[in-house]
Amino acid sequence: MPTCSRSSRADSSERLAARKRNGSSIPTADSLGIMEGLTTIPSSLDPKETMDRLVAEIRAKGMNVFARIDHATGAAEVGLTLRPTELILFGNALGGTPLMQSVQTVGIDLPLKVLVWQDAEGKTWVSYYEPCWIAQRHGVRNTEQVVSKMDAALSTIARKAANPD
Repeated sequence: MPTCSRSSRADSSERLAARKRNGSSIPTADSLGIMEGLTTIPSSLDPKETMDRLVAEIRAKGMNVFARIDHATGAAEVGLTLRPTELILFGNALGGTPLMQSVQTVGIDLPLKVLVWQDAEGKTWVSYYEPCWIAQRHGVRNTEQVVSKMDAALSTIARKAANPD
């Protein structure tokens, strides 16, 4: 079974200290940095620009964008307010199918998803579940190489979209 050993697996106190050193506020959804399997990184851009860059990075990696769900627009349609919160679903069959061949229930967590959201202070964040965590959650076996590639690709995509050079 794949194991998560990336640096994002640091304990909550290390993650909290790093955010404070970087001057980043702590996002409400990950206030203690202990939401298992969830990576949340700050974006230097506004939510729209972050999401647009995310789409471009996903497509540049040869993956399909299946859906973009704008939760703030949905809230507005029923007379509620919500800060910018948009979800993107993406992937490709070469990555996801081997995991589902191992354990079909992993299909509930695929395609991959990334959430771009804005906190109460106006800071933009990018959050996603790590593919290695998804694989562990479902007990996926014999897919370490695929999961490792998915982890690396998702991390790279998110970081490039959030903090362009």
